[in-house]
Amino acid sequence: MAVTKRLTPNDAVFLLGESRETMFHVAALLPFSPAADTAPDQMRQLMNQVRASTEIYPPWNLKLRTPEVLWNPLQTWVEDHKLDIDYHVRRTALPTPGDERELGIVVSRLHSHPVDFHRPPWEAHLIEGLEGGRFAFYVKVHHSLIDGYSAVRVLARSMSRDPDERGRPLFFSLPPPTRPEPAATTDSEAVPLGFPDLFAAVKTQLGAARTVAGTLRSVYQQVMAGERDLMTPMRAPKCILNGRISRSRRFATQKLELDRIKAVAQASGGTVNDVVMALSGGSLRRYLRELDALPGSPLVAMVPVNIRPKDDPGGGNAVGAILASLGTHLSDPGARLQAVISSTKKAKEQLQGLSKSAIVQYSALLLTPFLLQTLPGAATWVPPTFNVVISNVPGPDETLYFNGARLEACYPMSIPVHGLALNITCSGYAGYLNFGFIGCRDTLPHLQRLAVYCKEELSELEKAGLRT
Repeated sequence: MAVTKRLTPNDAVFLLGESRETMFHVAALLPFSPAADTAPDQMRQLMNQVRASTEIYPPWNLKLRTPEVLWNPLQTWVEDHKLDIDYHVRRTALPTPGDERELGIVVSRLHSHPVDFHRPPWEAHLIEGLEGGRFAFYVKVHHSLIDGYSAVRVLARSMSRDPDERGRPLFFSLPPPTRPEPAATTDSEAVPLGFPDLFAAVKTQLGAARTVAGTLRSVYQQVMAGERDLMTPMRAPKCILNGRISRSRRFATQKLELDRIKAVAQASGGTVNDVVMALSGGSLRRYLRELDALPGSPLVAMVPVNIRPKDDPGGGNAVGAILASLGTHLSDPGARLQAVISSTKKAKEQLQGLSKSAIVQYSALLLTPFLLQTLPGAATWVPPTFNVVISNVPGPDETLYFNGARLEACYPMSIPVHGLALNITCSGYAGYLNFGFIGCRDTLPHLQRLAVYCKEELSELEKAGLRT
């Protein structure tokens, strides 16, 4: 009897929006420096190890029961007993010696293709040919299977902190951490919950709904009273970032010292996330001005908020969201950062005291108008709910190795959709913040400039005296 796992409502949302142009997969680009004993044919050897693997662990061996009908309300994950590992893991070579530009072109193309829902929705590309014997992994997975928090946890477990360790398998051959889990359902089980469990769940949701209603009422009362720092849906300005997109992608990266960002945060009275948003806002201000497309009102960012317990091992999706100003109407970097700090503080105040269930409901209602933007043709006339998504995913602090090769960085790649042509995600690793800028190729020319400006904006904040 096949073991099944039901999708949560959060997971199912990412299937509902899947289309030719809006593909809801996320990815990571992982460049490595080789060890002294790394063999010239390392990727061939690794592929041989992959083919010899006898065990593929969840969630990497799970596929959709009804891949032809993604929006099935009873959709479940089922085990793929005929998993073709050669489809999921592939070797890719750059013209030797490959540089960072060529690597970016390759992963941009890889990110422009959808996953195959008739198989477990993930791919891993082993990229060789980089100068100096360097190589890279590009790992792509559909967001319905795993979120960014879970992906980073998997990454950390699949690497070693010991540069002398060898023979470590790739992530899909590592058993998941042991933890208590509810019993899996089988094909013969028609009802996922008993009546007492269902009654308790409904009671919890109704209680959360009442709390959310009160929070939303408070938000709109503050806005009507003239509160300018609190962002609500439909306050974002119209912008080229919020039109229809094509299926083609551009990807750019930046790597900044975390200590410098922390120093700016401490000097300004803000957080690391506030500085990340200010850097993004400053970069977008310069980029859009060059395109003669900067709105007069400040751009608004949607910022995902992790709502898992601190020791949660991950899996699935569990996030809330806030809306905040990026201060792009302000030319002074310091004033822009203070505008961001004020806006995020007001947004976070709305979440204080809410349960996990209430935060999910509140975030869903906050973002509901955005769903209209993703409909075919709607992005050109529906007022934007927000202009860009900016995420910061915590990552491992220690330097990691894979069979002796040092992981240089972990660059996240996220999801552009209709009405949202740009996504900015950063991930912490070994004393750095690694930024991934992913955008629609046909909407955003010269996307690499955003990455360059991000680094320059940090210097501008430091020049303004915002460092300790």
